[in-house]
Amino acid sequence: MGAAARYGVSVWLPSPPGTFAWSTFTVNVSGCLLIGMLMALIGEGRSAHRLLRPFLGTGVLGGYTTFSTYTVDAHVLLDGGHVRLGFAYLAATLVCALAAVWVGTLLARWAMAP
Repeated sequence: MGAAARYGVSVWLPSPPGTFAWSTFTVNVSGCLLIGMLMALIGEGRSAHRLLRPFLGTGVLGGYTTFSTYTVDAHVLLDGGHVRLGFAYLAATLVCALAAVWVGTLLARWAMAP
């Protein structure tokens, strides 16, 4: 399910070679937001089946996010002479993905607050 959704985003936001990989960026940042929400909901919220975390976190969202493609995209940019864009892509993805986990956690905690 996650990989199919990732494919859908790549069709919706194609990234020609030598440009910022918006589809991979969007997938990884939105996936991190969802992972932050999921971990807060399962870890701090109501009790859940013990297999829910690996199914949704590792399975669905692990199939959705694609940090291996992130590194390949960065390598293609850097190898193609787009050094500034490559490093900007690396930094932006890292910062935004970490921020998305934090925001996702805060949103889930806010939603669970009494």
